[in-house]
Amino acid sequence: ISSFAIQPRSIVVTQGSVARFSCKISAHPPPIITWEFNRVTLPLSTERITVLPSGVLQIYGVQRADAGNYRCIATNIASRRRSTEATLTVTPAPSPQLPQRPRIIAGPQNISVSLHQNAILECMATGNPRPIISWSRADSKSIDVYNTKVLGNGNLIITDIKPQHGGVYMCRATTPGTRNYTVASANVTVLAPPSLVEWPESLTRPRAGTARFVCQAEGVPTPQITWLKNGEKVHSNGRIKMYNSKLVINQIIPEDDAIYQCQAENEQGSVLSMARLIVVMSEDRPSAPRNIRADTVSSSAILLAWERPLYNSDKVIAYSVHYMKAEGLNNEEYQVVIGNDTTRYIIDDLEPARNYTFYVVAYMPMGASRMSDHVFQHTLEDVPLRAPELSLTSNSPMDIQVSWQPLPDKLSRGRVSAYRLSYRTSAENTISQMELPGEKTQHLLENLQPDTIYLLRIVAATSVGWGEQSAWTSHRTPKASGARVPLAPELHLEPLNCTTILVRWQLAPRNSASVQGFRLFYHEESQSENAPAQLRASDNTHTIGGLDPRKKYHVKLLAYNFVGDGYQADQTISTPGCVSVRDRLVPPPPPPHNVYAKTNSSTAVFLHWGRPAFTSSHAVNYTVRCNPVGLQNASLVLYLQTSEQSLLVRDLEPNTKYEFAARLHIDQLSSPWSPVVYQSTFPDAPTLPPSNVKVTLIEEDTALVSWKPPDEPNVAVTYYTILYASRHAWIAGEWQVLQREG
Repeated sequence: ISSFAIQPRSIVVTQGSVARFSCKISAHPPPIITWEFNRVTLPLSTERITVLPSGVLQIYGVQRADAGNYRCIATNIASRRRSTEATLTVTPAPSPQLPQRPRIIAGPQNISVSLHQNAILECMATGNPRPIISWSRADSKSIDVYNTKVLGNGNLIITDIKPQHGGVYMCRATTPGTRNYTVASANVTVLAPPSLVEWPESLTRPRAGTARFVCQAEGVPTPQITWLKNGEKVHSNGRIKMYNSKLVINQIIPEDDAIYQCQAENEQGSVLSMARLIVVMSEDRPSAPRNIRADTVSSSAILLAWERPLYNSDKVIAYSVHYMKAEGLNNEEYQVVIGNDTTRYIIDDLEPARNYTFYVVAYMPMGASRMSDHVFQHTLEDVPLRAPELSLTSNSPMDIQVSWQPLPDKLSRGRVSAYRLSYRTSAENTISQMELPGEKTQHLLENLQPDTIYLLRIVAATSVGWGEQSAWTSHRTPKASGARVPLAPELHLEPLNCTTILVRWQLAPRNSASVQGFRLFYHEESQSENAPAQLRASDNTHTIGGLDPRKKYHVKLLAYNFVGDGYQADQTISTPGCVSVRDRLVPPPPPPHNVYAKTNSSTAVFLHWGRPAFTSSHAVNYTVRCNPVGLQNASLVLYLQTSEQSLLVRDLEPNTKYEFAARLHIDQLSSPWSPVVYQSTFPDAPTLPPSNVKVTLIEEDTALVSWKPPDEPNVAVTYYTILYASRHAWIAGEWQVLQREG
């Protein structure tokens, strides 16, 4: 048994309230947790005391006799370990006891449970009168009464858990006889080993034909599919592709005749299925094209030439030219079919400065020839297609740290040999510039003017020449002041899809100034700057949605404190293009269906949706769109990202009607938006009491109570609670309760 990860802590509680101790320890086999009170073993369950298997001790209706020392004992077959002692101090309850709204002091936690195991969801609440605890599911399904029971005073235990038990469970603590309640929720994920829902079937195919094996599995977490050939792992190459749980073999050769196995595996287990591919040979076919050769034409074109087959060349009706990148794994093979009247072809859609491999196949009505010999050739370099994205920060009022990421091969179109960095102030036209070696990715500009807007741009070069310059990027140097303002955050931008950017940041390690929050600015290149998004000091991520594809955006972030704005970090990023149906020759995925919204509180709405029934092994991500109904300012629309099929949307306005929609993203494709659903948040609880309360005695046993609503805006009062008592009853703390509609 290891040492305790969580030890019980001493607490002070009021008489009649609740007390909770917890301890946590790891051991193999798992230990049994018991508790001692003043070194005497406590029972596992009484009317007031509950010990959860997770190591939590709950005491309801605390009495003075409960004061003392508590410790937990962890025991398994190998050993026993005792925790440190924690003291429970009980203070007298105030008299009279005033009503208290219900408050959940220990709510359920998200939990992942294997099939047939048990799940425990804790819910412990306090309030006066003592709240009633009830459970429900967020999807409005009924809770399984055969496998689920309440443990102690409100904890839920699910035994022999099955897939249908997965979902969001909500614990609700309600003051008896009222509509005062509070809610806490948690997600139960049921882990399940893989099971096949579609498996490969044996095939018979001719040589040079195509074979497709399908294998689809379900389980939690999502199983990974691996293909094996005669027990050896299959690797993608030009002829063999693995995607969307399929194995596709093109241009079948005799060596492809084998047993193929599909293995689906996750943390819970694995499952295997197999199928046979039989390759049928045909003798009356042409021999392979001969003497294939390739000559470079330009940075994007290569000329391929060959001679006709020696055997049956008069029966050839067409040739197919095959080509793919020579370096790397999982490269896609491309194929072009041309007539039999030529033995030359120019491939003109290649990438610059890349090695390619080529082969040719001859076709006749009875079948195809073997592949020709492979030939390798490379394209020439070209000038860079684009300039790098700049990232700008200042370490002092008189410098700018310029950094950039190396261009990807697709954009560099060769080896970058140099960069040229240009800069000027916004008020002057005189440009300073410098050339930097191609291996550099940053440069410090020094001896600049404080509190001045500088414009910077960069251009990259290969051996062929200079590419296009970037647009000017602006950055203001900090003020020359001794005030302690925050340093610039370290900023990271990442495109999540063609319309969404994820912004991440962290404060500089040497930042010593306190931070009250962040301001995030962004705008499309050559457009004016938007009003900033105000972010909390605890935030370190933000999603910018609703952008245009294939556009460059300028993002600026700064921290601020009571002294003023801190140093800013500037960075540019380009959104990728959306993959169109025409590009992919596949339809877009369908949108999420059955989008369901349920109000969680005055500031939160719970959303749930179904995943469309399409087959794919790629990870599915979702974007949720949220805005108040009738919103005019598009920049205030909220876009949230998740990989789950549910989301709790927080930080909403009370008593406001919102509209929600969801779309999914898979393998660079985005679905249309789902139909919009509408949901209103609950009214917020009033923060002020009713005003101008007056009591007028009408008769000896009748009084008229009058009041005005709380003196605060936008409060939708649903009902008022009136407490009254005689002097004798008031001293005894016995109040009569009346409720009147608002």
